[in-house]
Amino acid sequence: LTVIHNGIEHSRFHPGIPAAAREIVRSRWDLRSPYFLYLSRLEHPAKNHVRLIEAFNAFKKETGSPWDLALGGSDWHGAEVIHQAAAESPYAADIRFLGFVADEALPDLYRAAGAFVYPSMFEGFGLPPVEAMACGCPVISSIRGSLREVVGRSALHINPENVAEITAALTTLSTDETKRQSLIEAGF
Repeated sequence: LTVIHNGIEHSRFHPGIPAAAREIVRSRWDLRSPYFLYLSRLEHPAKNHVRLIEAFNAFKKETGSPWDLALGGSDWHGAEVIHQAAAESPYAADIRFLGFVADEALPDLYRAAGAFVYPSMFEGFGLPPVEAMACGCPVISSIRGSLREVVGRSALHINPENVAEITAALTTLSTDETKRQSLIEAGF
């Protein structure tokens, strides 16, 4: 047997011009950098949005950071729980729901993001972290399912059930430019 892993289209997913991407994202979603990005259907509990929102709340409280959290994806089973968690957040104004994101818009969202967060409880492969890395976006990734193997040492690993660990990773990538750059380079 020869195993051929999933791949991405490098003509679309590449670093591009981050400033141009930020302008596109700003005009399309009024989303301003810096922001953490999570692209996934809004499914509770499998995609782990609620713990990410809890971690984001702790991050904002501890750091006073201006970073936002952008959640892209359509509502799915349990989405009402995710929307409720965001609405009850003391930082609700900093949590943005982008809705379904068209395929052609993905590269600019990755390029403009300060970091991509993928706290999923399980993934069969996990293309979004690979797409983010190809666009020059540092990644925080769950260690569940295939993700540890897929991202290797090119991402900051988190236990998706540990809110404090997710919070620490958000803090690291929002404050440590050396770590951000090393993950960007490793991601390529």
